[in-house]
Amino acid sequence: MEGLVVKSTGSWIKVRLEDGSILDCRLKGQFRIRDIKHTNPLAIGDRVDLEPDLQHGNAMITRIHPRENYIIRKATKLSKVSHIIAANLDHAYLIVTLAEPRTSTGFIDRFLVTAAGYYIPASLVFNKTDIYGPELMRQLDDLREIYQKAGYPCLAVSALDGTNIEELKMLLKGKINLFSGHSGAGKSALINAIQPGLNIKTREISEAHQKGMHTTTYAEMHMLSGGGFIVDTPGIREFGLIDFEMSEIPRCFPEMENLLPYCQYKNCTHTHEPGCAVKNALDSGEVSRLRYNSYLSILNDS
Repeated sequence: MEGLVVKSTGSWIKVRLEDGSILDCRLKGQFRIRDIKHTNPLAIGDRVDLEPDLQHGNAMITRIHPRENYIIRKATKLSKVSHIIAANLDHAYLIVTLAEPRTSTGFIDRFLVTAAGYYIPASLVFNKTDIYGPELMRQLDDLREIYQKAGYPCLAVSALDGTNIEELKMLLKGKINLFSGHSGAGKSALINAIQPGLNIKTREISEAHQKGMHTTTYAEMHMLSGGGFIVDTPGIREFGLIDFEMSEIPRCFPEMENLLPYCQYKNCTHTHEPGCAVKNALDSGEVSRLRYNSYLSILNDS
């Protein structure tokens, strides 16, 4: 049998079969030691082969199909070991909030660079617009202009009052979509608004620290009635890059990659070289200084 991994709690893995049924499975021991670079040999979105154990009503996963793509993050802040968030994605959405809690542009750019590095199209979804006053709405407009100019689709929504939820549903239709972001950004509430009836647990943010409290414990794939899936992930506090060479970073900023052919040097890093089209565009305002500062920060970390 073949199936799609929709949830993993470590010891048990839930796999959706072609007929829509869900089977509890275990992973054959050989996969646990094959690839020590990742904390999890199996990820949500993996396609797998199964050997059924009809007597106990479960199955053993015997083969993981080759992945079309996957997205990873550092297992912990100082770790060199990575954790696969999800595999075989059509699109990745970062749920961004400008307050309660605030998502920094550094976090946004590290997420977008990671998605680009693994060839996954990405968009930004600005949530909680129902709580934004005039100043936050101005910030929202400024950020949308920056990221849309850089080549990233942006959508402003509210899970609470339903703003642009129907438009978001249309974007998700027929695709495997990843939702990621900080704890408290409203990923679970947003999924509940998109697919009523899932009743995913939600929690208020911490009043003391203005940070979200973890609601989703394990990544899980939810089927959409209109077609497609959403992968709901646990909140991420920091998004550290891993397995990136310095030479790869410029291509992960679309606005800079587009200008590279106009640079004097083919391997221009856009930092110190003469005849750099990116630095010229920075001076003219064509490239955002906010994005460029994030680029320099990521270069220094790589």
